[in-house]
Amino acid sequence: MRSGIKDFIEYTLARILLGIFGLMPRRIACLGARLIAWLGFRFARRQRMAGLHNLRMALPELSDQERYRILGGCFRNLGRLLVEFSRFSTLNKANIGNLVYYDGLENYHAALQRGRGVIFLTGHFGSWELSAFAHSIFGYPMKFVVRPIDNARVDQLITHYRTLGGNIPIQRRSTARDILQSLRHNEVVGILFDQNTTRSEGVFADFFGIPAATTSAIATLALRTGAAVIPGFLIWEEKLGRHRLRFDPPVELVETGDPAHDVVENTRAFNRILEGYIRKHPDQWLWIHRRWKTRPEGEKSLYP
Repeated sequence: MRSGIKDFIEYTLARILLGIFGLMPRRIACLGARLIAWLGFRFARRQRMAGLHNLRMALPELSDQERYRILGGCFRNLGRLLVEFSRFSTLNKANIGNLVYYDGLENYHAALQRGRGVIFLTGHFGSWELSAFAHSIFGYPMKFVVRPIDNARVDQLITHYRTLGGNIPIQRRSTARDILQSLRHNEVVGILFDQNTTRSEGVFADFFGIPAATTSAIATLALRTGAAVIPGFLIWEEKLGRHRLRFDPPVELVETGDPAHDVVENTRAFNRILEGYIRKHPDQWLWIHRRWKTRPEGEKSLYP
């Protein structure tokens, strides 16, 4: 009973929040989101402490004052994501260019012309939900891997927003099969690869100089199918008041003939790419996730 009530409250709050921010004028919605971000930074102690700990490990050269500045930006970035996500239903081909512009679209087309499918290498960076959605509104719908939200009604609500532009979710329970089928049809699949995983689901690859349990799925699938791996990130440009959707050229994969070695080396390369983006725009990454939670066998936890 309690679980049912809790799920209903979460769903109701999500509907109200998305509805309110979706109806507000954009300028007012952004101000409201900044207020929510400030409240989150002030009162979400667990997330704030996790983010600060991550920053101390990853960027030891910075002062705590600078780390707090970055962490505050991280919360503001989440507020911006809320605004963008709530307004998906208002976006179309006529107005999407006012919000998002391409940088490197030719790299996407070149990858697709290879004919073996494309994997978008991306993460919880910038307004990541808008990244795939904007691409679909521009006329390039894709598939993306999702982890179902525990609350089924909230999951249905979020999925509704995510698929308004024609994108199709791939559920984790059938991930490998569905991705392989999509790549064989020269389709595009987006994968968020920057969260902690278990030892059995990934490999350890340095991230900011610290071994991080990282999914091996992208490297394994790309090596198996010959799919192009394209780094794709949505970057908020404050001065322009717009998002830049950046696509890099396809990653040159390491292929020595030793599958286990190649998976690890390519996963390391993927982490280096993401790290490069984060170092340029540190306040646009999700620092509040305990990225280095899983440790190699016998190694103590890095978190208090």
